[in-house]
Amino acid sequence: MTYRCFDFSISNKVAHLTFNRPHASNAMQPIFWRELNEIVSALQRMASARVLVISSTGNLFTAGMADDVFDYGFPSDKADIGTAGGRANMPMQLEDMQRAFTALERLRMPVIAAIQGGCIGSGVDMICACDIRLATKDAFFCIQEINVGMTADLGTLQRLPKLIPEGIVHELAYTGRSLSVQRALALGLVNEVFESRESMIVAALQMASEIVEKPPVAIWGSKQAIHYARDHSTEDALRQMGWLQAGIWHGANLKEALHAKREGKPPQYADLPALKSFADMKYDLESASSREPVSR
Repeated sequence: MTYRCFDFSISNKVAHLTFNRPHASNAMQPIFWRELNEIVSALQRMASARVLVISSTGNLFTAGMADDVFDYGFPSDKADIGTAGGRANMPMQLEDMQRAFTALERLRMPVIAAIQGGCIGSGVDMICACDIRLATKDAFFCIQEINVGMTADLGTLQRLPKLIPEGIVHELAYTGRSLSVQRALALGLVNEVFESRESMIVAALQMASEIVEKPPVAIWGSKQAIHYARDHSTEDALRQMGWLQAGIWHGANLKEALHAKREGKPPQYADLPALKSFADMKYDLESASSREPVSR
């Protein structure tokens, strides 16, 4: 399938999503949200890959929100900001956009962001929802929203304080200063810094290939446990770990790992099963209506 904002491919169980509008600074236009939702939703349902790598093209990873997004459903000078109904629509519009990045966070596979140049505004919202962040030596991060008279609202202020010290988040959110990649590395926002985009992409795909070799259900369990521990007490997270392990325990994976080690070959693990959705279901209403109802 062809997309307007992205190049997308899957090879050897690795999905690769690339911003493809460098002439427009890879800004996030209205269609961006629809296409991102479509791609991530398909990956979530089908589990046709085991890792997602997100990269970009040109001098900027992304310039953030495109101007025309603000003309689409947000109160402005051109919309009637004076009505309660108009303002009431805004939370739902924001939720729709927030959902796209939350879907990355909830994806049943790890998400690796490979960032070159500027990661600005909504770009920071996006990469904060990823699991691993790699960057080039010229990368920088900017909570740009304060510089254009607004508060960041798509996840940066909620996720970034759990990735770097809160005081640094205050500094960036209040001043609109850029965070250099060297400082981001020291703070732990990025995992590693590379000389060029090319070497970074090679490293991202290599890391993805290593993850692909691991059992997908255990990777999913690890992601669930890490996120739960981030948002809950240690006691609650340990209790949840017991429930999680009881649900995903698969002795065959352990046997396969030990057998493969003895044989000196890579282990082979099953993919996650596809998620069924009523939206995709073909349904014969007349045939179904002839069945006896089930009381619940």
